[in-house]
Amino acid sequence: MADDLLLVRARELWADLAGTPVEFCLSGGAKVVVAPGSLLCPPSWTGIVRIGDAALVTAPSAQAAGMLDDAARKMTHEEVVDIARLRAVLPVLDVLGPASLFYLGRDGFLPAHEGTGVEQLPIGDGGLAALLALAGEEEAGESGLEDISSPAFCLRRGDEVVAAAGYQSWPQSVAHLSVLVAPHCRGRRMARTVASAAVVHALDAGLLPQWRARPYPSQRVAVALGFQELGTQLSVRLGDVPLDQGR
Repeated sequence: MADDLLLVRARELWADLAGTPVEFCLSGGAKVVVAPGSLLCPPSWTGIVRIGDAALVTAPSAQAAGMLDDAARKMTHEEVVDIARLRAVLPVLDVLGPASLFYLGRDGFLPAHEGTGVEQLPIGDGGLAALLALAGEEEAGESGLEDISSPAFCLRRGDEVVAAAGYQSWPQSVAHLSVLVAPHCRGRRMARTVASAAVVHALDAGLLPQWRARPYPSQRVAVALGFQELGTQLSVRLGDVPLDQGR
C-alpha cells in the first residue's frame, strides 16, 4: 500500500509539471502530449518521465508529438527512456539524463544523522557559499544546493562546512533533495548524514521527499536512506525531420 501511494504521488507531481492537463495511463505505456510550456525539460526540448510502468512524454510541437507518438507505440515503458533505443528511431540531437527518480515514505526511512553533530544553517550562510565555491560551478549546479528553500543541514571540519543538504519545495507537496560534499571529504558517509537530517525536516512538514540522481554514488546514498527507485527522467532535443526522411 505504501509503495502504491508513493507511485500515485510521484505521478501527480510529474503530471502537474507537464504544463497541460494530462494523467499517466493506468494501464501502462507512454502518453504523448503537446506541451511547449512543459517543466519536464528545457524549452523546445522533449521531456520524458517514466514512473512505474507508465510514462509521460511532452513535445514542443504537434509535429514532434506525432513523431514521438509513432515511436512510443513500438516501445515498452523501459525502452522509452533508453537513449540507445530512442536514437535508433528518432532524430536525437542532444540528451540530458537519464536520471533515476527515488521517493521515500516515513515508514521506509532509515535515519543516519542522529548524534552526528549536524548543524542547521540559513540559506545564504557564508559557509555554504564557501562549500559551493570549493565544489566548482558544475558540481554545485548539479547539486541544486543554491536553490533550496529549506534550511541547510551541514557538517563542519573545524570552521569549514564540508557537507550540506536541503530541499526545494516543488508542486504537489514534494521536497526535492539537494546534497553536496566537499571533494576532499567524499567517501565518508557525509552525504548520507546531512541528507538524513534534511529528510526528517521534509517528512515533519508533511512533504514527499524526492531524490533525483544520475551518478551511482548518489543513487547509493538514496537507497541507504530507504528511498525507492520508481522511475526515470530524460530530456532530448530532436531534429525537425525523421531519420528515414533525411537520408
